[in-house]
Amino acid sequence: MQQPRAVVSAQDVADRAGVSRSAVSRTFTPGASVSDATRQRVMKAAEELGYHVNHLARGLVRNRSGIVCLIASEVDTPYRASLVRWMTQYLQEAGKVAMLINTDRSDERVSAALQQAIHFRADASIILSGMPDSGITRLCYRHGQQLVLINRDDALPGTLSLNLDSRPAAEMAVNAFLRAGCSRIAFVNSLAGTPSLLKREADFLTAAQQAGIAVQVERFGSTSYESGQILAQRLLTRSVRPDAVCCATDLLACGFMDEARHRFALRIPEDLCIIGHDNIAQSGWSAYDLTTFAQPVEQFARDAIDWLVAAEAQPESLLPRAEQPQARKIYPVDVVWRGSVRGG
Repeated sequence: MQQPRAVVSAQDVADRAGVSRSAVSRTFTPGASVSDATRQRVMKAAEELGYHVNHLARGLVRNRSGIVCLIASEVDTPYRASLVRWMTQYLQEAGKVAMLINTDRSDERVSAALQQAIHFRADASIILSGMPDSGITRLCYRHGQQLVLINRDDALPGTLSLNLDSRPAAEMAVNAFLRAGCSRIAFVNSLAGTPSLLKREADFLTAAQQAGIAVQVERFGSTSYESGQILAQRLLTRSVRPDAVCCATDLLACGFMDEARHRFALRIPEDLCIIGHDNIAQSGWSAYDLTTFAQPVEQFARDAIDWLVAAEAQPESLLPRAEQPQARKIYPVDVVWRGSVRGG
């Protein structure tokens, strides 16, 4: 039976290279002073012995693990997948390690995963949506993690909150429908009840009221393609069908559009105008050509990681954490005009 390979230490590398233990440490420390000759000898010895730096142990000495938790729900949706992609890219560029915690099922396994991350002394957590329970956010907060909250309404001192300004988007959507000659307008949403989805709905209803337009509101299920299909079935079987629908997300819109065309033989935009939110990749496919509002996903990730890196570099604040202000960033949403609205 093959014996397990012994762990190679920094001292083993030093002995092999004929240098001091501190020279090995400096070789693997970014920015540390070490001669080219010493670096080459150390790297050659490390490669021959199969040595790898234990960054976790090194980080814990400085009370930093380099681990950042990405806490998310609906990770299989296009929008969330895009956000995770950009977050992991910028974390890696900053020398951090991402630990993804999926909160789709709110049971003891989520708590166990989060406790494990805390045991690894994760430095920070980024809450990627409004769906994970606020108890998860507060658990991270109580353990002293830096926190970034995306599209949430938690008011926690010393954290960074990133949110969208959806009101101008709602006004543009209402005006686009009116320019297209639509008069029977609907808004469809899921039952997820996240702050961002509820705000999109509320802003659209306010904009419609100000324009003197009544709106049918229909909600169902998760924020999924299948929910969009069911919402279409509900609205389009009524005696008075809508001729314009604003969807809380693009994924709902895609399901709604397919059901409207294939089951009800409606033409888009001739018979039915549709607008979505998020500008997922699928919204630009020729099958959908969906007018939508784009979230600045890459900017979310860049600003979140920049804030975490800056916070790590700052000396301890003189103010207790509970008295530190919550940093807030509000982002505009950009309209992406495509062919799902007449005259767009």
